[in-house]
Amino acid sequence: MKLVSRFQVLKNARRILKNPLPFHHENFEVSGDSFKVQLSTNDIVLFTRSPGLIKYILQKQHKNFQKSPLQTVDLAKYIGHGILTSNGEHWRTHRRMVQPAFHKKKLHNLMGVIRRAILSELERINPNREQDVFPLMGDLAFQVVAKALFSSTDIRERMSRLKHITEANQRMLIKEMRQPYLKWWYRLNGKIDRHLKMSEEGKGLLLEIIKERRESGLEIDDLLDMLLKAKYEDGSPMPDGQLLDEVLILFTAGHETTANALSFTLFLLAKNPVIQQQVYEEVSKVNLDDSNVDLMQGVLRLQFVKQCVEEALRLYPPAYIIDRIATENESFEGIALPKDSMVLMSIYELHRYAEYWERPTEFIPSRFNGRDKKDYSDYYYPFGAGPRMCVGNNFAMYEMIIAIAEIVKKYQITSSLENVEVNPLISLKPKCVPLLFKER
Repeated sequence: MKLVSRFQVLKNARRILKNPLPFHHENFEVSGDSFKVQLSTNDIVLFTRSPGLIKYILQKQHKNFQKSPLQTVDLAKYIGHGILTSNGEHWRTHRRMVQPAFHKKKLHNLMGVIRRAILSELERINPNREQDVFPLMGDLAFQVVAKALFSSTDIRERMSRLKHITEANQRMLIKEMRQPYLKWWYRLNGKIDRHLKMSEEGKGLLLEIIKERRESGLEIDDLLDMLLKAKYEDGSPMPDGQLLDEVLILFTAGHETTANALSFTLFLLAKNPVIQQQVYEEVSKVNLDDSNVDLMQGVLRLQFVKQCVEEALRLYPPAYIIDRIATENESFEGIALPKDSMVLMSIYELHRYAEYWERPTEFIPSRFNGRDKKDYSDYYYPFGAGPRMCVGNNFAMYEMIIAIAEIVKKYQITSSLENVEVNPLISLKPKCVPLLFKER
Protein backbone atom coordinates (compact mmCIF):
# COMPACT_ATOMS: atom_id res chain seq x y z
CA MET A 1 0.00 0.00 0.00
CA LYS A 2 1.32 3.44 -0.94
CA LEU A 3 2.57 5.65 1.90
CA VAL A 4 2.41 9.39 1.27
CA SER A 5 5.34 10.88 3.19
CA ARG A 6 5.17 13.84 5.51
CA PHE A 7 7.42 15.70 3.05
CA GLN A 8 4.81 15.24 0.31
CA VAL A 9 2.09 16.50 2.66
CA LEU A 10 4.09 19.62 3.55
CA LYS A 11 4.99 20.16 -0.10
CA ASN A 12 1.26 20.18 -0.95
CA ALA A 13 0.18 22.00 2.23
CA ARG A 14 -1.21 25.11 0.51
CA ARG A 15 -3.36 23.24 -2.00
CA ILE A 16 -4.51 20.79 0.69
CA LEU A 17 -5.59 23.74 2.85
CA LYS A 18 -7.55 25.18 -0.07
CA ASN A 19 -9.09 21.90 -1.26
CA PRO A 20 -7.76 18.42 -0.32
CA LEU A 21 -10.00 16.50 -2.75
CA PRO A 22 -7.67 16.65 -5.80
CA PHE A 23 -4.78 15.48 -3.59
CA HIS A 24 -6.93 12.57 -2.38
CA HIS A 25 -8.01 11.69 -5.91
CA GLU A 26 -4.46 11.68 -7.28
CA ASN A 27 -3.37 9.22 -4.60
CA PHE A 28 -6.42 6.98 -5.02
CA GLU A 29 -5.79 6.82 -8.76
CA VAL A 30 -2.22 5.65 -8.13
CA SER A 31 -2.92 3.41 -5.12
CA GLY A 32 -6.35 1.95 -5.75
CA ASP A 33 -8.88 1.74 -2.92
CA SER A 34 -6.62 2.76 -0.02
CA PHE A 35 -3.42 4.62 0.80
CA LYS A 36 -1.66 5.88 3.92
CA VAL A 37 -0.49 9.39 4.81
CA GLN A 38 2.31 10.06 7.28
CA LEU A 39 1.54 13.19 9.29
CA SER A 40 4.42 12.73 11.76
CA THR A 41 6.90 10.05 12.80
CA ASN A 42 4.25 8.05 14.67
CA ASP A 43 1.06 9.47 13.16
CA ILE A 44 -0.15 7.61 10.07
CA VAL A 45 -3.69 7.93 8.68
CA LEU A 46 -5.37 5.44 6.34
CA PHE A 47 -7.50 6.91 3.54
CA THR A 48 -9.97 4.56 1.87
CA ARG A 49 -12.75 4.47 -0.70
CA SER A 50 -13.17 0.69 -0.44
CA PRO A 51 -16.91 -0.07 -0.06
CA GLY A 52 -16.09 -3.30 1.77
CA LEU A 53 -13.86 -1.61 4.32
CA ILE A 54 -16.29 1.29 4.79
CA LYS A 55 -19.17 -1.11 5.42
CA TYR A 56 -16.99 -3.12 7.81
CA ILE A 57 -16.14 -0.01 9.86
CA LEU A 58 -19.54 1.73 9.85
CA GLN A 59 -21.78 -1.32 10.15
CA LYS A 60 -20.39 -4.82 10.57
CA GLN A 61 -17.75 -4.01 13.19
CA HIS A 62 -18.88 -0.55 14.29
CA LYS A 63 -18.44 -1.38 17.99
CA ASN A 64 -14.66 -1.44 17.51
CA PHE A 65 -14.51 1.98 15.86
CA GLN A 66 -15.41 5.38 17.24
CA LYS A 67 -15.28 8.99 16.15
CA SER A 68 -11.85 10.55 16.22
CA PRO A 69 -10.64 13.53 18.26
CA LEU A 70 -11.20 15.66 15.14
CA GLN A 71 -14.85 15.63 16.18
CA THR A 72 -14.91 14.61 19.84
CA VAL A 73 -12.27 17.20 20.86
CA ASP A 74 -11.59 19.74 18.10
CA LEU A 75 -15.16 20.22 16.85
CA ALA A 76 -16.69 19.60 20.27
CA LYS A 77 -14.87 22.54 21.83
CA TYR A 78 -16.95 24.82 19.59
CA ILE A 79 -20.34 23.07 19.47
CA GLY A 80 -20.34 20.92 22.59
CA HIS A 81 -20.61 17.20 23.33
CA GLY A 82 -23.86 16.20 21.64
CA ILE A 83 -24.70 13.14 19.57
CA LEU A 84 -22.51 14.30 16.69
CA THR A 85 -19.37 14.78 18.77
CA SER A 86 -19.47 12.07 21.44
CA ASN A 87 -18.72 8.36 21.74
CA GLY A 88 -19.63 5.39 23.90
CA GLU A 89 -22.36 5.42 26.51
CA HIS A 90 -22.70 9.21 26.43
CA TRP A 91 -23.56 9.01 22.73
CA ARG A 92 -25.88 6.01 23.11
CA THR A 93 -27.85 7.60 25.96
CA HIS A 94 -28.44 10.90 24.18
CA ARG A 95 -29.08 9.33 20.78
CA ARG A 96 -31.95 7.41 22.39
CA MET A 97 -33.30 10.68 23.82
CA VAL A 98 -33.02 12.70 20.61
CA GLN A 99 -34.14 10.00 18.14
CA PRO A 100 -37.91 10.14 18.92
CA ALA A 101 -38.03 13.81 17.87
CA PHE A 102 -37.24 12.71 14.31
CA HIS A 103 -39.62 9.78 13.97
CA LYS A 104 -41.80 10.08 10.87
CA LYS A 105 -44.93 10.53 12.98
CA LYS A 106 -43.39 13.56 14.68
CA LEU A 107 -42.13 14.95 11.37
CA HIS A 108 -45.65 14.65 9.98
CA ASN A 109 -46.73 17.34 12.45
CA LEU A 110 -43.82 19.58 11.42
CA MET A 111 -44.38 19.46 7.66
CA GLY A 112 -46.52 22.60 7.61
CA VAL A 113 -43.96 24.47 9.71
CA ILE A 114 -41.17 23.40 7.35
CA ARG A 115 -43.10 24.47 4.22
CA ARG A 116 -44.15 27.86 5.65
CA ALA A 117 -40.55 28.62 6.63
CA ILE A 118 -39.38 27.68 3.12
CA LEU A 119 -42.02 29.84 1.40
CA SER A 120 -41.14 32.80 3.61
CA GLU A 121 -37.44 32.58 2.70
CA LEU A 122 -38.15 32.09 -1.02
CA GLU A 123 -39.74 35.54 -1.09
CA ARG A 124 -36.16 36.85 -0.99
CA ILE A 125 -35.42 35.51 -4.48
CA ASN A 126 -34.78 38.36 -6.94
CA PRO A 127 -36.18 37.25 -10.32
CA ASN A 128 -34.53 38.07 -13.64
CA ARG A 129 -31.04 38.75 -12.31
CA GLU A 130 -28.33 36.33 -11.27
CA GLN A 131 -27.74 35.92 -7.56
CA ASP A 132 -25.57 33.61 -5.51
CA VAL A 133 -28.07 31.07 -4.24
CA PHE A 134 -25.80 29.60 -1.56
CA PRO A 135 -26.36 32.37 1.05
CA LEU A 136 -30.07 32.23 0.29
CA MET A 137 -30.20 28.47 0.86
CA GLY A 138 -28.11 28.92 4.01
CA ASP A 139 -30.67 31.35 5.43
CA LEU A 140 -33.54 29.13 4.29
CA ALA A 141 -32.17 25.99 5.93
CA PHE A 142 -31.26 27.88 9.10
CA GLN A 143 -34.74 29.36 9.44
CA VAL A 144 -36.35 25.95 8.82
CA VAL A 145 -34.35 24.45 11.69
CA ALA A 146 -35.11 27.49 13.87
CA LYS A 147 -38.87 27.28 13.24
CA ALA A 148 -38.93 23.49 13.68
CA LEU A 149 -37.02 23.79 16.96
CA PHE A 150 -38.58 26.92 18.41
CA SER A 151 -41.85 27.68 16.55
CA SER A 152 -41.12 31.34 17.15
CA THR A 153 -41.28 34.40 14.88
CA ASP A 154 -39.31 36.87 17.02
CA ILE A 155 -35.87 35.23 17.18
CA ARG A 156 -34.54 36.02 13.70
CA GLU A 157 -31.93 38.53 14.90
CA ARG A 158 -30.55 36.11 17.48
CA MET A 159 -30.57 33.29 14.93
CA SER A 160 -28.63 35.44 12.45
CA ARG A 161 -25.96 36.04 15.07
CA LEU A 162 -25.84 32.32 15.91
CA LYS A 163 -25.44 31.51 12.21
CA HIS A 164 -22.51 33.92 11.95
CA ILE A 165 -20.87 32.38 15.01
CA THR A 166 -21.19 28.77 13.80
CA GLU A 167 -19.79 29.63 10.36
CA ALA A 168 -16.85 31.64 11.78
CA ASN A 169 -15.96 28.84 14.19
CA GLN A 170 -16.05 26.31 11.37
CA ARG A 171 -13.56 28.34 9.34
CA MET A 172 -11.27 28.48 12.36
CA LEU A 173 -11.56 24.74 12.96
CA ILE A 174 -10.62 23.97 9.36
CA LYS A 175 -7.41 25.97 9.78
CA GLU A 176 -6.59 23.97 12.92
CA MET A 177 -7.30 20.63 11.23
CA ARG A 178 -5.42 21.27 7.98
CA GLN A 179 -2.54 23.14 9.59
CA PRO A 180 -1.98 21.23 12.86
CA TYR A 181 1.62 22.44 12.91
CA LEU A 182 0.29 26.01 13.48
CA LYS A 183 -1.98 25.22 16.44
CA TRP A 184 0.61 26.61 18.84
CA TRP A 185 0.49 29.91 16.97
CA TYR A 186 -3.31 30.08 16.98
CA ARG A 187 -3.26 29.58 20.74
CA LEU A 188 -0.48 32.11 21.23
CA ASN A 189 -2.12 34.88 19.18
CA GLY A 190 -5.49 34.34 20.88
CA LYS A 191 -7.45 33.22 17.81
CA ILE A 192 -8.74 30.02 19.40
CA ASP A 193 -9.75 31.86 22.59
CA ARG A 194 -11.68 34.45 20.58
CA HIS A 195 -13.64 31.75 18.80
CA LEU A 196 -14.32 29.88 22.04
CA LYS A 197 -15.80 33.11 23.45
CA MET A 198 -18.00 33.37 20.37
CA SER A 199 -19.17 29.80 21.00
CA GLU A 200 -20.15 30.75 24.57
CA GLU A 201 -22.05 33.74 23.19
CA GLY A 202 -23.96 31.41 20.85
CA LYS A 203 -24.87 29.11 23.73
CA GLY A 204 -26.03 32.14 25.69
CA LEU A 205 -28.42 33.10 22.89
CA LEU A 206 -29.89 29.60 22.86
CA LEU A 207 -30.21 29.52 26.63
CA GLU A 208 -32.22 32.77 26.52
CA ILE A 209 -34.68 31.21 24.07
CA ILE A 210 -34.98 28.01 26.15
CA LYS A 211 -35.60 30.00 29.35
CA GLU A 212 -38.25 32.08 27.57
CA ARG A 213 -40.04 28.89 26.53
CA ARG A 214 -39.94 27.46 30.07
CA GLU A 215 -41.21 30.71 31.59
CA SER A 216 -44.03 30.95 29.06
CA GLY A 217 -45.51 27.66 30.27
CA LEU A 218 -46.56 26.89 26.70
CA GLU A 219 -46.50 23.35 25.36
CA ILE A 220 -45.77 23.42 21.63
CA ASP A 221 -45.27 20.31 19.56
CA ASP A 222 -41.89 21.40 18.16
CA LEU A 223 -38.45 19.85 18.49
CA LEU A 224 -37.51 21.92 21.54
CA ASP A 225 -40.65 20.78 23.34
CA MET A 226 -39.74 17.15 22.63
CA LEU A 227 -36.19 17.66 23.92
CA LEU A 228 -37.45 19.41 27.06
CA LYS A 229 -39.72 16.44 27.76
CA ALA A 230 -37.02 13.82 27.10
CA LYS A 231 -36.08 11.84 30.20
CA TYR A 232 -33.15 9.68 31.28
CA GLU A 233 -33.89 6.15 32.50
CA ASP A 234 -34.14 7.45 36.09
CA GLY A 235 -36.82 9.94 35.02
CA SER A 236 -34.64 13.05 35.23
CA PRO A 237 -34.67 15.62 32.40
CA MET A 238 -31.72 16.57 30.24
CA PRO A 239 -29.68 19.27 32.07
CA ASP A 240 -29.42 22.68 30.40
CA GLY A 241 -25.76 22.17 29.47
CA GLN A 242 -26.49 18.98 27.55
CA LEU A 243 -29.67 20.42 26.07
CA LEU A 244 -27.66 23.36 24.72
CA ASP A 245 -25.10 21.00 23.18
CA GLU A 246 -27.79 18.98 21.41
CA VAL A 247 -29.62 22.07 20.14
CA LEU A 248 -26.40 23.69 18.92
CA ILE A 249 -25.45 20.54 17.03
CA LEU A 250 -28.92 20.31 15.45
CA PHE A 251 -28.46 23.89 14.24
CA THR A 252 -24.93 23.42 12.98
CA ALA A 253 -25.36 20.05 11.27
CA GLY A 254 -29.02 20.49 10.39
CA HIS A 255 -28.88 23.71 8.45
CA GLU A 256 -25.42 23.52 6.91
CA THR A 257 -25.60 20.17 5.14
CA THR A 258 -29.09 20.96 3.80
CA ALA A 259 -28.00 24.36 2.49
CA ASN A 260 -25.08 22.74 0.68
CA ALA A 261 -27.20 20.00 -0.87
CA LEU A 262 -29.94 22.42 -1.99
CA SER A 263 -27.41 24.73 -3.65
CA PHE A 264 -25.76 21.87 -5.53
CA THR A 265 -29.15 20.42 -6.57
CA LEU A 266 -30.38 23.74 -7.94
CA PHE A 267 -27.15 24.23 -9.88
CA LEU A 268 -27.41 20.76 -11.40
CA LEU A 269 -31.02 21.42 -12.43
CA ALA A 270 -30.01 24.77 -13.93
CA LYS A 271 -27.38 23.05 -16.09
CA ASN A 272 -29.74 20.23 -17.10
CA PRO A 273 -32.90 21.87 -18.51
CA VAL A 274 -34.45 18.59 -19.71
CA ILE A 275 -34.28 17.16 -16.19
CA GLN A 276 -35.54 20.46 -14.76
CA GLN A 277 -38.55 20.24 -17.09
CA GLN A 278 -39.28 16.72 -15.82
CA VAL A 279 -39.24 18.11 -12.27
CA TYR A 280 -41.61 20.90 -13.30
CA GLU A 281 -44.03 18.46 -14.90
CA GLU A 282 -44.09 16.34 -11.74
CA VAL A 283 -44.51 19.20 -9.26
CA SER A 284 -47.25 20.75 -11.44
CA LYS A 285 -49.38 17.68 -10.74
CA VAL A 286 -48.97 17.85 -6.94
CA ASN A 287 -50.67 20.79 -5.23
CA LEU A 288 -49.02 21.14 -1.84
CA ASP A 289 -51.42 24.04 -1.11
CA ASP A 290 -54.46 21.80 -1.34
CA SER A 291 -56.01 21.55 2.12
CA ASN A 292 -57.49 18.20 1.10
CA VAL A 293 -54.05 16.74 0.44
CA ASP A 294 -51.97 15.50 3.35
CA LEU A 295 -48.66 17.39 2.98
CA MET A 296 -46.59 14.33 3.81
CA GLN A 297 -48.44 12.30 1.18
CA GLY A 298 -47.96 15.08 -1.34
CA VAL A 299 -44.21 15.09 -0.73
CA LEU A 300 -44.05 11.31 -1.05
CA ARG A 301 -45.61 11.63 -4.52
CA LEU A 302 -42.67 13.76 -5.68
CA GLN A 303 -40.51 10.75 -6.53
CA PHE A 304 -38.53 12.33 -9.36
CA VAL A 305 -37.71 15.35 -7.19
CA LYS A 306 -36.47 12.89 -4.58
CA GLN A 307 -34.27 11.17 -7.18
CA CYS A 308 -32.76 14.54 -8.17
CA VAL A 309 -31.87 15.23 -4.54
CA GLU A 310 -30.44 11.72 -4.14
CA GLU A 311 -28.30 12.15 -7.25
CA ALA A 312 -27.05 15.56 -6.07
CA LEU A 313 -26.13 13.96 -2.74
CA ARG A 314 -24.21 11.31 -4.66
CA LEU A 315 -22.18 13.85 -6.63
CA TYR A 316 -21.73 16.27 -3.73
CA PRO A 317 -22.14 14.42 -0.41
CA PRO A 318 -22.15 16.96 2.45
CA ALA A 319 -20.29 14.47 4.70
CA TYR A 320 -17.58 13.92 2.09
CA ILE A 321 -15.17 12.38 4.62
CA ILE A 322 -16.08 10.17 7.59
CA ASP A 323 -13.47 9.57 10.28
CA ARG A 324 -13.07 6.69 12.74
CA ILE A 325 -10.50 5.49 15.29
CA ALA A 326 -9.97 1.78 15.93
CA THR A 327 -10.56 0.90 19.59
CA GLU A 328 -9.18 -2.63 19.15
CA ASN A 329 -6.64 -4.27 16.84
CA GLU A 330 -8.56 -4.93 13.63
CA SER A 331 -7.85 -6.04 10.08
CA PHE A 332 -9.80 -6.25 6.85
CA GLU A 333 -8.72 -8.22 3.78
CA GLY A 334 -5.04 -7.90 4.64
CA ILE A 335 -5.22 -4.26 5.76
CA ALA A 336 -4.02 -3.91 9.35
CA LEU A 337 -6.00 -1.49 11.51
CA PRO A 338 -4.07 -1.30 14.80
CA LYS A 339 -5.69 -0.01 17.95
CA ASP A 340 -5.80 3.84 18.00
CA SER A 341 -5.16 4.11 14.25
CA MET A 342 -7.26 6.61 12.30
CA VAL A 343 -9.22 5.85 9.13
CA LEU A 344 -10.62 8.56 6.86
CA MET A 345 -13.31 7.19 4.54
CA SER A 346 -13.78 9.22 1.36
CA ILE A 347 -17.48 9.20 0.58
CA TYR A 348 -16.84 11.73 -2.19
CA GLU A 349 -14.52 9.29 -3.98
CA LEU A 350 -16.78 6.28 -3.39
CA HIS A 351 -19.78 8.13 -4.84
CA ARG A 352 -17.82 8.86 -8.03
CA TYR A 353 -16.11 5.49 -8.34
CA ALA A 354 -16.51 4.24 -11.94
CA GLU A 355 -16.41 0.62 -10.79
CA TYR A 356 -19.80 1.08 -9.08
CA TRP A 357 -21.47 3.97 -10.93
CA GLU A 358 -22.09 4.21 -14.68
CA ARG A 359 -20.96 7.62 -16.02
CA PRO A 360 -20.12 8.60 -12.44
CA THR A 361 -19.54 12.34 -12.95
CA GLU A 362 -22.83 12.94 -14.77
CA PHE A 363 -26.11 14.07 -13.19
CA ILE A 364 -28.49 11.18 -13.90
CA PRO A 365 -31.35 11.15 -11.33
CA SER A 366 -33.07 8.26 -13.12
CA ARG A 367 -30.30 5.92 -11.90
CA PHE A 368 -32.29 5.79 -8.62
CA ASN A 369 -35.65 5.17 -10.32
CA GLY A 370 -37.29 1.97 -9.15
CA ARG A 371 -34.11 0.53 -7.67
CA ASP A 372 -34.10 -1.25 -4.35
CA LYS A 373 -31.84 0.58 -1.91
CA LYS A 374 -30.02 -2.70 -1.32
CA ASP A 375 -28.75 -2.48 -4.91
CA TYR A 376 -26.50 0.48 -4.07
CA SER A 377 -26.43 0.72 -0.28
CA ASP A 378 -22.86 -0.62 -0.09
CA TYR A 379 -21.50 2.34 -2.02
CA TYR A 380 -23.96 5.17 -1.29
CA TYR A 381 -23.66 6.96 2.07
CA PRO A 382 -25.21 10.46 1.84
CA PHE A 383 -26.18 10.33 5.54
CA GLY A 384 -23.58 7.86 6.81
CA ALA A 385 -24.55 4.33 7.84
CA GLY A 386 -24.95 2.05 10.81
CA PRO A 387 -25.98 3.15 14.30
CA ARG A 388 -24.45 6.60 13.74
CA MET A 389 -26.40 7.36 10.60
CA CYS A 390 -27.62 10.99 10.62
CA VAL A 391 -30.56 11.27 13.01
CA GLY A 392 -32.18 14.00 10.89
CA ASN A 393 -31.97 12.31 7.47
CA ASN A 394 -35.74 12.15 6.92
CA PHE A 395 -36.21 15.75 8.11
CA ALA A 396 -33.52 16.90 5.64
CA MET A 397 -34.97 14.93 2.71
CA TYR A 398 -38.51 16.25 3.23
CA GLU A 399 -37.19 19.80 3.56
CA MET A 400 -35.12 19.55 0.37
CA ILE A 401 -37.94 17.98 -1.66
CA ILE A 402 -40.37 20.73 -0.62
CA ALA A 403 -37.84 23.49 -1.34
CA ILE A 404 -36.94 22.18 -4.81
CA ALA A 405 -40.61 21.61 -5.66
CA GLU A 406 -41.66 25.12 -4.64
CA ILE A 407 -38.75 26.76 -6.49
CA VAL A 408 -39.12 24.85 -9.76
CA LYS A 409 -42.91 25.25 -9.75
CA LYS A 410 -42.50 29.04 -9.73
CA TYR A 411 -39.19 29.61 -11.54
CA GLN A 412 -37.20 28.42 -14.51
CA ILE A 413 -33.56 28.27 -13.40
CA THR A 414 -30.42 28.90 -15.46
CA SER A 415 -26.78 29.68 -14.63
CA SER A 416 -23.86 31.30 -16.43
CA LEU A 417 -21.46 29.17 -14.38
CA GLU A 418 -20.03 26.19 -16.24
CA ASN A 419 -18.88 24.18 -13.22
CA VAL A 420 -19.44 24.79 -9.53
CA GLU A 421 -16.29 25.05 -7.41
CA VAL A 422 -16.39 23.05 -4.20
CA ASN A 423 -15.19 24.27 -0.82
CA PRO A 424 -14.55 21.26 1.46
CA LEU A 425 -14.80 22.50 5.05
CA ILE A 426 -16.42 20.43 7.81
CA SER A 427 -18.99 19.63 5.15
CA LEU A 428 -18.77 19.94 1.37
CA LYS A 429 -19.84 23.44 0.38
CA PRO A 430 -20.07 25.24 -2.97
CA LYS A 431 -18.01 28.44 -3.24
CA CYS A 432 -20.49 30.40 -5.33
CA VAL A 433 -23.64 29.34 -7.15
CA PRO A 434 -24.92 32.17 -9.40
CA LEU A 435 -28.43 31.34 -10.61
CA LEU A 436 -30.98 33.25 -12.66
CA PHE A 437 -34.62 32.76 -11.64
CA LYS A 438 -37.16 33.52 -14.36
CA GLU A 439 -40.80 33.44 -13.31
CA ARG A 440 -42.85 30.89 -15.20
